[in-house]
Amino acid sequence: MGLLSLIVFLPLLFAVIIALMPSDKTVRMSSLVFATLHFVISLGLLFKFDSSSAAIQLAEQIPWIPEIGVTYFVGIDGLSLWLVILSTFLTPLIILGSWESITKRVKFFHLNLFLLQTAMLGSFLALDAILFYVFFELSLVPMYFIVGIWGGARRIYATLKFFIFTMAGSVLMLLGIIYLIFQVDAQGGALSANVLDFYRLNIPFIANDFLNPQTLLFFAFAIAFAIKVPMFPVHTWLPDAHVEAPTAGSVVLAAVMLKMGTYGFLRFVIPMFPDAAAHWAWLFMLLGVVGIIYGALVAMVQPDMKKLVAYSSVSHMGYVIIGLFALNAYGVTGGVYQMLNHGISTGGLFLLVGMIYDRTHSREIVKYGGLAKILPIYTILFFIITFSSIAVPMTNGFVGEFLILLGTFQANPVYGIFAATGVVFGAVYMLWMCKKIFFGTEGELMNQTKGVLKDLSLREIVVMAPLVIMVFWMGLFPDHFLNWSKPSLDYLVNNRENYELTLKDANQDSHTKTALIVEKDEEEGETL
Repeated sequence: MGLLSLIVFLPLLFAVIIALMPSDKTVRMSSLVFATLHFVISLGLLFKFDSSSAAIQLAEQIPWIPEIGVTYFVGIDGLSLWLVILSTFLTPLIILGSWESITKRVKFFHLNLFLLQTAMLGSFLALDAILFYVFFELSLVPMYFIVGIWGGARRIYATLKFFIFTMAGSVLMLLGIIYLIFQVDAQGGALSANVLDFYRLNIPFIANDFLNPQTLLFFAFAIAFAIKVPMFPVHTWLPDAHVEAPTAGSVVLAAVMLKMGTYGFLRFVIPMFPDAAAHWAWLFMLLGVVGIIYGALVAMVQPDMKKLVAYSSVSHMGYVIIGLFALNAYGVTGGVYQMLNHGISTGGLFLLVGMIYDRTHSREIVKYGGLAKILPIYTILFFIITFSSIAVPMTNGFVGEFLILLGTFQANPVYGIFAATGVVFGAVYMLWMCKKIFFGTEGELMNQTKGVLKDLSLREIVVMAPLVIMVFWMGLFPDHFLNWSKPSLDYLVNNRENYELTLKDANQDSHTKTALIVEKDEEEGETL
C-alpha cells in the first residue's frame, strides 16, 4: 500500500478499531491519538513531494472494474497537497474541541468523523472519475448522521435539505462522467474513467449554441460543485446545516467539505472544459460577486452569532469563485490560498462560538455584552481569528483576498470594484458582532452568569493555538505554502486549453498508458 492509500484508508481502520472499544473515555483518547498520528503521517507528503513539478506524484493505479475502464487511481499534485494536509490538521482539533460537547453516542460520532475523513481525502486524491464520485457521495452519509443525531432542534430539516441539494447536483455530474467515459471510447478505442484521459478529449464547443456538448458538460459538473461550495443562489442549505450542526460538524463542513466544491472546479471544470469555462467565466464571477455582497448584507442582520458566521462563509467562498474564474495567475493562486485561509478562520470562528455556547447555551448576540472583562483570553483569540476573517494585513486572510482582487481587477475591473466592497462589509458585520459581545453594556446573559463564567480551559487553548499560529504563519510567510502549489497553478493557467497532466513515477513512463493516449501518440508519430 502506497502513502496516498494509507492516508485515505487509515481513518477507516481507525473507525473499525474504535467501534470495538468499550468506553467513551477510551474512544475519545484513542480517536485523538489516531487523528494526531494520521496528521503526522500526512506530513510525510512534504518529504516525498517534488515542489518543482506540476506532474501527478505518488500515483497508485490498480484495475477495479476493467470492463468499463474504472480503476483505483489516486495521485497528488499542487492543487490537492494542502487540502489533504488541511483535512488531517483539523481533525485532532475537532476531536479535542468536541471533548465535552458530545456526550451521547460518543463512539458512533467518532466513527462517523473518521469515515468522513476517508471520504474527503479520497475526493481530493482520486484521479478516476467514478472513484471520485464514490468518495464525493460517500461524504454525505457521515455528515447526515453528524447533523441528524447531534444537531439542534431543526436538525432533521437541515439534514434532509443538505442531502437533497447535494445529491441532486451530483446526479448531473454522474451523467456527465458517463458521457465522458463513452467519449474516451469513441476517440481512443477503449472505455476509461481516467481523469487524465478526460483532459485529452476533443469536446466540441460553439459559443452561440448553449446546447453544444462542452457547455452542457460544463454546467453538469459546475452545478454539482456550485451546490457543494455553495454558490449563490444554491446556497440556502448551508446556513441551516451550520446552525443545526454540532460544533464539530460546522467546523468540518466549513473548513473542508466546502472545499470539495472549489477543488472540483480546479480539477474538473476549468481544465476539462476550457472553452466553456472562458466563455461563461463572466457568469460565475457575477454570481461570486453577488454572493460576496449578499452574504455580507445578510450576515449584518443576523441575531444568532453562528448564523452570522454561516453567512460570512457564503461571502468568503464567493471570493474563491471569482478568483478561480478570473483565469489568471493572481486570481487562481489567491483562490487556492483563500480555500486554506477559510478553513483556518471560519473553522476557528465556529470552534469559538461553540466554546461560548457550551457555557451559556445561547448564541443570541444581544444577550451578551462586556464579555471582554470576564473572558480575556477568549476575547483575544476571538479577535485574532476575526482579524483573519476580515483580511487584516499580516494575517492569512489578507494574502488570499489581495491576490484574488488583483486577479479580478486584471480580468474585469467592474467585478473587482464590487468585490472590494465585500471587504468593507465583512469588517462591518464582524466588528459589530465583536462590539456587541465583548464591549458595551452587559446583556441579559452576563447578568445571569456573573461569577459563573470561566475563561478558556487549557484544553480549549490547545485547540485554538495551532489555528492562531497558522493565521500569522500564512499571513507573514505565504511563500512557505504557495511555492508548493505554484508549478501546478502556473501550468493550469498557462496550459488551460491544452491541459495534459503527466505522472511523475520512476517505475512508469511519464504519461499514463491508456488506450486514448497510446492511440493519440500513434497518430501523431510520437513515442512515450
